[in-house]
Amino acid sequence: MSLKIKWLSEPEEHDYPAALSYLTLIYDTKTAAGFVNKLKKASMSEFKAKDIFRASRLSLLGVSNSHVKKDRVKIESGCAVSPLLLVRDPANGIVVIADGYHRMCAVYSFDEDAVIPCKIA
Repeated sequence: MSLKIKWLSEPEEHDYPAALSYLTLIYDTKTAAGFVNKLKKASMSEFKAKDIFRASRLSLLGVSNSHVKKDRVKIESGCAVSPLLLVRDPANGIVVIADGYHRMCAVYSFDEDAVIPCKIA
């Protein structure tokens, strides 16, 4: 399916508290807050969907997942979606998807080679 995915130029403001909530499960509060501050200041980058998945080592959620379904509908209806927020974790050799995992899975379901705008810290 050839579908042009529309992206917002910047992450939505509510993505940052969501990222903080997730990151505080992995890191101490100060470290997680530091990552979020870096993400807010970071410039936009782009990476292919398949490369983000490989670097994150996460499992791909299927299109039956309710959040992935919701994001697929948003994409199919031509609504712009928010870029991903990523954190490099060199100690564990991975990229943490701090916010946007379900969007990532939705995009991947259309095109694994899709270029995804991100902020990365």
